[in-house]
Amino acid sequence: MPEGTMRALWYSEPTKFEVRKVPIPKVGDDDVLLKVSVCGVCGTDGHIHDGEFIAKFPLIPGHEAIGRVVEVGKNVKGFQLGDRVVADVSILCDNCFYCRRGQAVLCENFGARGVTLDGGFAEYIVYHQKKCYKIHNLTDEESTLLEPAACAIHGLDKLNPQVGLDVLLLGAGPTGLILAQLLKLNGAHRVVIAANKGIKMDIAKRLEAGDEYIELDRQNPGPQWEKLKKDNPYGFDVVVEATGVEKIAQDSINYVRRGGTIMIYGVYENKALIHWPPSKIFGDEITVRASTYRPLESSETYITSLSICYQILGSFSQAYCFPRAVAYLDGGKVKVKGMVTDVFKLEEYQAALDKMNSRTALKIVIKP
Repeated sequence: MPEGTMRALWYSEPTKFEVRKVPIPKVGDDDVLLKVSVCGVCGTDGHIHDGEFIAKFPLIPGHEAIGRVVEVGKNVKGFQLGDRVVADVSILCDNCFYCRRGQAVLCENFGARGVTLDGGFAEYIVYHQKKCYKIHNLTDEESTLLEPAACAIHGLDKLNPQVGLDVLLLGAGPTGLILAQLLKLNGAHRVVIAANKGIKMDIAKRLEAGDEYIELDRQNPGPQWEKLKKDNPYGFDVVVEATGVEKIAQDSINYVRRGGTIMIYGVYENKALIHWPPSKIFGDEITVRASTYRPLESSETYITSLSICYQILGSFSQAYCFPRAVAYLDGGKVKVKGMVTDVFKLEEYQAALDKMNSRTALKIVIKP
């Protein structure tokens, strides 16, 4: 039974972090204590570093941890010492206006481990047993993709795709590649992935995440975008914008067909804005769906002035999607082998952030 202190990545405020000794979390009667094997680095961690999103400081970030059980509370059932476990990091109050209506993901007091409470960039982390799930087949590194997969499943739920759709996915990040596979497994006739040429697209093709691939020239992608339009004169039933790049989000409306759907799926800077002509949205009966991490205080809509012209369905993170994420990934239906490209130590966290920002890695993990 571990006692005393542990090493953790500790932020005193945005951009100010250090590796320091902190107390090992106490285990309650219904809790499971994990010794963290690895914890994934997410684009959201970059936003947290900059003081964006809903982060509360001081904070130990990290919301994609996988570890082994080293202690259990007296009421815990179904988990034993040594089990490999991943956890749903969402924290819901179960008592606010939305929770009492069965809309838990809209919880007014929504929190998450690694975002509003201490997370997995540490040697140990504690979870309530109801949040924990055993892992059998995935490696520790691959298991860090389960939290992104849960978010992708929630996005798919909001999209509610019909059978036979043509889909354009913009971007080839980890969550986007998982969503592409989920779309193929749940009715999409064709999934076209468009992203910059490089390691992400190499892995996308190796995983067969899409049906077609548009490898964009970083220096001059214009001709390729034009060819994409020419080859698909009616556009796509669904366009998923998963880059988090404001300009690409702005242009995404040019690739959706009449009566189609745009899903805003990336993580953007808080100051990012999209300006779409209401006449096009109204005349083409385009549906815009938002499925991304966003600050709660701005979660109602992306473009409130257009709300009379079209439908916006917002979704925030995920709730109760982990069982399906584990089933898809641990069961082998969704492929994630090779997605983790880089492993860093806790003391190398700045290098991990730099690597992520360089866009030369697909998935990065920290090994405490």
